[in-house]
Amino acid sequence: MRSFIALVVCLFHTASNAAQPNVLLIVSDDHGYNDLGCLNPDIKTPNLDRLAREGTRLSSFYVAWPACTPSRAALLTGRYPQRNGISDMIRNEAPDFGYKYEPEEYEVSFERIGGMDERELILPALLKPSGYRSAIFGKWDLGSLKRYLPLQRGFDRFYGFVNTGIDYFTHERYGVPSMYRDNALTTEDKGTYCTDIFGREALSFLESTGDQPFLLYLPFNAPHGSSALDPKIRGTVQAPDEYKAMYPPVETEFIEKARYGKKALTPTPEARQRDYRAALTCMDANIGHVLDWLDQHHKAENTLVIFFSDNGGSGGADNEPLRGHKSQMFEGGVRVPCIIRWPGHVPAGKVSDAFLTSLEVVPTILAATSTSTPSGHKLDGHDMMPVLAE
Repeated sequence: MRSFIALVVCLFHTASNAAQPNVLLIVSDDHGYNDLGCLNPDIKTPNLDRLAREGTRLSSFYVAWPACTPSRAALLTGRYPQRNGISDMIRNEAPDFGYKYEPEEYEVSFERIGGMDERELILPALLKPSGYRSAIFGKWDLGSLKRYLPLQRGFDRFYGFVNTGIDYFTHERYGVPSMYRDNALTTEDKGTYCTDIFGREALSFLESTGDQPFLLYLPFNAPHGSSALDPKIRGTVQAPDEYKAMYPPVETEFIEKARYGKKALTPTPEARQRDYRAALTCMDANIGHVLDWLDQHHKAENTLVIFFSDNGGSGGADNEPLRGHKSQMFEGGVRVPCIIRWPGHVPAGKVSDAFLTSLEVVPTILAATSTSTPSGHKLDGHDMMPVLAE
């Protein structure tokens, strides 16, 4: 009799999990409003274009802040930066002037000791009672001390970097290693282009999920500029040569300009644009690998996919027809590309001009997964599915 009851309980949980949608949350970094192939034929993003065909593209989607840290804190909490306590960047300014911290200086700088209040609840912790397994591969940017890292905030797996930006190949932040696997600093993949690492880790996680519902958070750093003190690298976005070759050749790669108070070779505007686009196309290819996996394992129909940029574009980005760019409160800083796909729930091939924001992400996912908000917990957004279904 006990065996029979155990079997019934097991089948009940299996059926419940099968009905729960998976969640794939993809966030690009400093992605221009006009930088999708479906809008601009000069951009190669076939997989994001596919998402737009199979889902709804939001043309009036806004983020909560025009730069990395507060925007990411808001999208994961569903709460305004002023409410969740992350109302400015967790970073050091001295490297912008060519200063490299000594190890003992860096360890006590705000970039190393700052972080989100441990009392804040973020998306994976909210989904945990509903049986979700969660992973993040990419840019964290909410604190580097152990108590602030993703595993202490509800994620089950983490491979990524903890700062606002890194060198795409060395994985260093101004010469200091910044890549973590779970709670431990690692240099195991040094030399490998980080976008490809995040794509690889995403596929590994997906293979391990079985029938358990999952939240896969892919906060890419592409096409954010590279964080290195070398002006040749700092002034552009690093990208693999094979993706650079997909765009027209650049006649002049570098020009001499003042950098850190001295003359130095820096990338030309044409080189910055090519490198930016190449990094974007490489990110798109890795997104494609994940979408293909969902198709091959018959999970696409039951997976809510949300894609958007953390803020407006900069460097080689194109924010047309908007005014402004990253770090500015003009629309070019806070109005970003966004695509949502959920077969049977979100119309395919539609463009919605409804005013929606990244504060809606958490409430929407909680509603989609039938997850209750803890009593007394204030969210500043709302479920956007009724709007998208109109």
